[in-house]
Parts: sequence; C-alpha cells; structure tokens
Amino acid sequence: MSRSDVKLRSAEWFGPDDKNGFMYRSWMKNQGIPDHEFRGKPVIGICNTWSELTPCNAHFRKLAEHVRCGVIEAGGLPVEFPVFSNGESNLRPTAMFTRNLASMDVEEAIRGNPIDAVVLLVGCDKTTPALLMGAASCDVPAIVVTGGPMLNGKHKGRDIGSGTAVWQLSEQVKAGTITLHEFMSAEAGMSRSAGTCNTMGTASTMACMAEALGVSLPHNAAIPAVDSRRYVLAHMSGMRIVDMVWEDLRLSKLLTREAFENAIRANAAIGGSTNAVIHLKAIAGRIGVPLELDDWTRVGRGTPTVVDLQPSGRFLMEEFYYAGGLPAVLRRLGEAGLLPHPGALTANGLSIWDNVREAPIHDEEVIRPLDRPLRADGAISVLRGNLAPLGAVLKPSAATPELLVHRGQAVVFENLEHYKARIVDPDLVVDANSVLVLKHCGPRGYPGMAEVGNMGLPPKLLAQGVTDMVRISDARMSGTAYGTVVLHVAPEASAGGPLAVVHDGDWIELDCHQGRLHLDIPAEELEARLADWRAAHRPDARDRSGYRALYVDHVLQADQGCDFDFLVGCRGAEVPRHSH
Repeated sequence: MSRSDVKLRSAEWFGPDDKNGFMYRSWMKNQGIPDHEFRGKPVIGICNTWSELTPCNAHFRKLAEHVRCGVIEAGGLPVEFPVFSNGESNLRPTAMFTRNLASMDVEEAIRGNPIDAVVLLVGCDKTTPALLMGAASCDVPAIVVTGGPMLNGKHKGRDIGSGTAVWQLSEQVKAGTITLHEFMSAEAGMSRSAGTCNTMGTASTMACMAEALGVSLPHNAAIPAVDSRRYVLAHMSGMRIVDMVWEDLRLSKLLTREAFENAIRANAAIGGSTNAVIHLKAIAGRIGVPLELDDWTRVGRGTPTVVDLQPSGRFLMEEFYYAGGLPAVLRRLGEAGLLPHPGALTANGLSIWDNVREAPIHDEEVIRPLDRPLRADGAISVLRGNLAPLGAVLKPSAATPELLVHRGQAVVFENLEHYKARIVDPDLVVDANSVLVLKHCGPRGYPGMAEVGNMGLPPKLLAQGVTDMVRISDARMSGTAYGTVVLHVAPEASAGGPLAVVHDGDWIELDCHQGRLHLDIPAEELEARLADWRAAHRPDARDRSGYRALYVDHVLQADQGCDFDFLVGCRGAEVPRHSH
C-alpha cells in the first residue's frame, strides 16, 4: 500500500480549508506548532498512564519524551494525552474495579480526537489490558511500550522479589520465625527503583503477553525500567508507529486468534499470572476474536514452564532479561514445535518466528532447557464441576504438587471481613487437610474481584510448619503470590453461584489433572440450598448509585473476562460528527 492510498483520520480535522479546519488548527497552534505539521503528517497519540499515585508508572514522563523523539524522527506529529491510571498498589477497592473505566477513557479519547495511531504507555497490572482493550475497540494502529520492571529487591544481602517477599515475610511473622522489626526492615529494599514488580507477577506477565501477541517490539517485556535500552525501545517504537500508519497495520491484523493462542502457550512457559486469563479474554472480546476459558487447557496443556522466576521459581526479571528475555523463550518453544502459530504477524511487520528464530539464550538456569523444566506442565488449570459450573482456574507452577489432587473439609469465610476475624481465632476448627473457602469477593461481590484469593493460612497452623493449603474463592490473586489457590470461581457467590452455599464441614474434591472441582453433597441438597439463598438474597443498597452501580449491573463473570456487557465488540474509529 502506497502512502497516497492511506486516508489519515487526522485529516478530517486538520485538512479542510474551511471554518472547521481553521478552528482545529488555530487552537493547536497556540502550542507553537507550525502550519506544515498539519499537512500530510500522521498524528500519533502518546497515551500516557503516568501518575505519582501509580508508582510503577511514575517514570513515564521521561519514557514519553523518548517516544516523542522517535515519532518526530519518522515524520509524525506526536501528541501526548493522559488517561485514567489504575495502579494496583494504592487504588481501592482494587484496580480491577476501574480497569473497564480506564478502557472507556482510552477508547473515547482515541475515537474523539484527531489521532491516526497510538503508542500505549503501560506498566502497572491493569494499565496494559485497559489500554489494549480501549485501543482494540477503535481498531487503530497501536503499539505497546511497557515501563519495565524495577531492579531486583535487596534484603540482608540477597535478592527479594516485589510482592512475593511481602507474602513470604508476612507468613513468617505469623509463624513466629522472624520478628516484626525484621519484616519492616525489608520494606525499603523491596522496591528500590522505578518500574513494575520484578517478579513474574501480573505486570510482567501482561508485558510478556503484549510481546507474545505481537503488539510490541521484541524485548519490550523484560528490559529493566532504569536500563537505557528501555528508552531506546521507546524511541524505536515511536518511529515504528509512524510506519504502521502508512502500512495500515491496525490492531485487528495483529490481535488474531493465532496471536492469542501463541500468548496462551507463552504464559505457560513463563509461569504467568492467572490474571492473564481474564485480561486476554477481555481484549479478545473487544477485537471480536472468540476465546474461551477451555482454550487455556486445549492450547496450553503440556507446555513446560521453563522460566525459573519468582513466585514459581528462584530468579527475578533482571536475570530474565539478561538471560535473553521473552524472545529466548519463544525460540525455545518454536524449535520444539510448541509455538502454535510461528507465522503470526507482529508490530514490526515481521512474523513472530522471524523475530525470535536467532534469539540468544545466555543463562540456562533462568531459561531452562525443555528437558529440564521448572514444571513439566505449566498450563493454567481450568477446573469445572458443581462448585464451578462456569469454571475456575489454578496456577500449577505456583502450587504444591501434592495438593493438586486433594479432598478436604471446608472452612468457610462468608466475606473478607469474616475471614480476617476468623482466621486468627485459636479455636478455629482447621487442620492442614482443610480447604479454606472465601465467598463474595468476585466481580460483583467485592466489587471488583480483589486479589485476596491467596488467603493467609491460620497462624496456629503456620506455627506447626504448615506452608500451603488448598484455598478456593471467587476472587483473584496477585501474580506475585503463590500456593495451591483455586480462583475465579464462576458464577461468583454474589451472583448466586454454588460457592455461596458451601457450609463448614462440606467435603470438597480438587483434581487438577482431571480439571475437576466438586462439592460432595447430593444434587438435590445443592439445589435446595441455592433456592433458599436466592429467596433470602437482597441487592446491596450501596450498589445503586455512581460508578459502583454501573459496575455491578453490567460486569460479566470471570469466565467472560469481567468486561462490561455493553463494551464487548469492536466499534471502530469512525470520526464523530463535529459540532462547529
């Protein structure tokens, strides 16, 4: 396609020599933009999630400047604009509650403004899916630039992982093996540079998913935030997006069914977060690609986890980058015939296999050979049964192998507050074989489906040396967390799912190998309990106003990606009518 065949969206605003063109150009010129910049140059939006309240993204002003330089060098006109920055570390009740809100902000900002293409500056967990969802709804050329992981945490002369260290040290305090002072002394050393969590948490996972989907340049996922090569990548991405405009390389040409299957396989190989299941489903829904929960089993099953990173393994994102990063992992998969679609197109115009076929692998402890994996099968386990008719998930690479097939009696917590009060009770009837069950923490119930599924264990069991138990909830868990944790149970308790009627003492059977999650009570009793629950349930009055009402009324269940029902589908980037 020649440049003369490409019709720029921005020309609808800046092209006409009439009253409207006069006004659009004139007001933009108050920023010192000369007239020729509006004539035939692609306008490139730099969609920035910078915020000091999102510490993972607090360095994005500098990142945006490097993108800007690349856009200018390639002959584009860069325009930076802010969108809602939903940072996981500070935002309450959870950043998942505002992921869809941020995606709406992105979508309408792109559609309503004179933008031909967009560079998505992402980092903290939900910013990556939110920006991709919004851009996919418009189907414009787009490229992802991630802020990068922070440097390795340091404590007592050893490396510690952001997020993962919190869960580990907190349990040690409860078990009495370290003091509160020792716990607090790790605080400053855990997050010692700009960037996202340095474990294979959700931020790193989604950065890898963006690269595996082909919507970023190679190595985007792993370059540390403070490494100069991160800024080089930002510059090169700014250059590349201009060419993507002239090539009409829109997201629908990258976010294909084949790309999502590659990402599912990559997630298993890296030991990625269970949150990727929800986010990829939501992104696929926006671009119109059919993606189902069972695809995670069908495509991912049998994929070894070869990346030895916390929380599943030993190392951190710095070592991952130095070892070769995601290109090395994809090469390893491709050479073994485990990359489903090596011909899938990527943002630089090459196939994903062309990008990685010669990728070096520098450290085979960090990126292991296929015959010496961290886990022989690292695919996300999709579970179904009478306790999860629409499905649930578990991350085997972060679980205790002996607990992947388990039968135990339920210890039930009706909500998070009940859990916090009851778990510390020294008289709690619980042992190592018990199954901890947490209700009403799903999309509607929390609301927002907070990362509380990795319930801390009862202190009295921690003191006995117990380090893991089967835990089940309709919540999520941080990608930095670990344990034999069943998550995303659907339908959730607050939607009247079977989880709502589990009682203390009920026997629960988990079989990850068979994909089974079963509440061992007669079907007639289960239906009677559900009928009683529905009769007694009354909507929470707090949900009837503001954004919370919109969220609770329209959020889909976890198996459908927790998007809003009215946002599913691609609406395109048709230029809205002007008002002048």
